[in-house]
Amino acid sequence: MLQVKNLTITHRKDLRIIIDKLNMTLNDGDKAVIIGEEGNGKSTLLKWIFDPSLTKDYAECDGERIVGNEVLGYLHQELPDSDKKKTLYEYFSESEFFYEETPKELSELASEFKVPTDFFYSDQMMESLSGGEKVKAQLLRLFINKPTVLLLDEPSNDIDIDTLKFLEKIINEWKHIVLFISHDETLIENTANMIIHIEQIKRKTESRITVVKDTYRNYIENRDKSFESQEKQAINDRKEKKLRDEKYNRVYNSVEHALSTVSRQAPSVGKNLKDKMHTIKAMGKRFEKEDENMTQMPEKEEAIFFKLGSDEARIPAGKTVIEFKLDKLLTPDGSRILSKDIFLRVKGPEKICIIGTNGAGKTTLLKEIVKDLSSSNGIKVNYMPQNYEELLNLDVNPVEFLDSTGDKAIRTKIRTYLGSLKYTADEMEHPIRELSGGQKAKVLLLKMSLSDANVLILDEPTRNFSPLSGPVIRKMISSFPGAVISISHDRKYIDEVCTRVYRLTEDGLV
Repeated sequence: MLQVKNLTITHRKDLRIIIDKLNMTLNDGDKAVIIGEEGNGKSTLLKWIFDPSLTKDYAECDGERIVGNEVLGYLHQELPDSDKKKTLYEYFSESEFFYEETPKELSELASEFKVPTDFFYSDQMMESLSGGEKVKAQLLRLFINKPTVLLLDEPSNDIDIDTLKFLEKIINEWKHIVLFISHDETLIENTANMIIHIEQIKRKTESRITVVKDTYRNYIENRDKSFESQEKQAINDRKEKKLRDEKYNRVYNSVEHALSTVSRQAPSVGKNLKDKMHTIKAMGKRFEKEDENMTQMPEKEEAIFFKLGSDEARIPAGKTVIEFKLDKLLTPDGSRILSKDIFLRVKGPEKICIIGTNGAGKTTLLKEIVKDLSSSNGIKVNYMPQNYEELLNLDVNPVEFLDSTGDKAIRTKIRTYLGSLKYTADEMEHPIRELSGGQKAKVLLLKMSLSDANVLILDEPTRNFSPLSGPVIRKMISSFPGAVISISHDRKYIDEVCTRVYRLTEDGLV
C-alpha cells in the first residue's frame, strides 16, 4: 500500500499553492494516472512520492507519505544530466541487481523491448540514443531493480507505437501499483482504472484535486455531465433570483414611497406601513441567506486555445510545397546509413506524419527536410524540435524570448497571449528553464502563431500537452491553413490530424 496524507505543495518562488490537501491511497492492482494542465504540479507530486528531497529546491511540501515495504521505481521525465555521459553498460551496471540477471533473462528483456541483445553491454553513450531508446533504457533498468511500485513520469514520450502497445501491456499486467503521468490519451484510456486530476482554478489562485476510481473516458464524460447539470441549475437559480428580486424591489419601493408620503394625520396607516417594511426587510435578509446556498457556476480549468497561423499562410491545394529527395540518410555522426532512396512530395495544405521504430532516423530526416525547405522560395518554415532546448534560450523569460525589441505595446500583446495560454503573471517572469515541458511547448507554439510561416515542421507536437489539452492542440494543427510535416506516435493525432502517413524504413518512406 502507498499512501499520501494531507499533502500541500507550495511553489517557493511565487508562493502559489499548486497542490492543496491531497489524500489518496493506492493498493495492488491500481493503475492511477495523474492528469492536469501544464505546470499544475504533476511531476512535482511524483518526485515527492519517490524522494521528497528532489523537490526541496523549488517547492515547499507539507504532508505525509507512507511507503511501508513497497519498493519504488521512478522513471524521470527527462534523462538526468548525470546519466547522459555514461555508456549503456555503465548505466546498467549501476543497478545493484544487474549482475544477478542471467544472460537468458537479459536476452528475454531485450527481445520484449525490441532492442539488440547486446544493448546492456554497449559502449554507446546514453546522450546519443534516440528519445525512444532513452526511455527504453530507463524502463529496462527500472525492471532490473524489481520494484513493487512503478512511478512513471511520461513513459509514453518518444516511444514508437509498437513500444507504446508493449507499455500498455506492462501496465495492464502489473499486479502491484502503477502511478503514472501521460499525455497519450489512448494509453490512458487503455490502462488507467483510477484518475487523479490536479486543477488550478479561479485564475490559478486555487488548487482542486479530484481522486476517482474509474476509467478515464467515464471520468471525463461524468465530469462533463456534472458540470453541464450544475451550470443549468446555476443559470436557473439566477433566473429565479432575478424574478424574485424584481418582485421584491417593486414591493419594497412601493412601501417606501407610501411611507414617505403618508399623512401625519393617519398614524394608524403609518404604523401599518412601518410594520410591513419591517416584514419586507426581514424577508430580504432571508433571501440573502438563501442566496449563499445558491448553486454556483462550475469552476472548470479550461483547455488552452488560440489560432495557429493566419490566412496569409494558406497554400493552394495544387501547389507543390516540397519535393524532397535524399539518396542516403546517415546517422548524425555519419557512421552508418539509416535509410536510402528517400522521396517525399507534399502538395497544398497537407498534414503529413512520419512514423517508424525508435532509432530509425525520423528526427534526423526531419532536420534534413528543414534545411531543404529553408532555402525554398515562397516557403516560410517554422520548426518545433523534439528537444525544445535547441531553440529556446533557457535563461530568459517567455516574454523576452518572444520579443527582443523591448517595445511596450508588443510586450503587452505577448503577455495577453501568454495569459490565454494559462500563464500567470509570475510564470511570465520565470526563466524558461523553470517551466514545465508543456509550458515550453506553448512558448514555441505561440512563436509559430505570431510568425508568418506557411509550413510547420513538428517533431512530436503533442508529447508535452495534457490529455485535456490534446483535443484542442489537434484541432489547432488540423485547421492550420498551410502544410504540416510531423513525426508522431500519438495515435489520436495520427487519426484526427494527418491526411497521409509514411513509415520510415531502411528502404525509404513507405
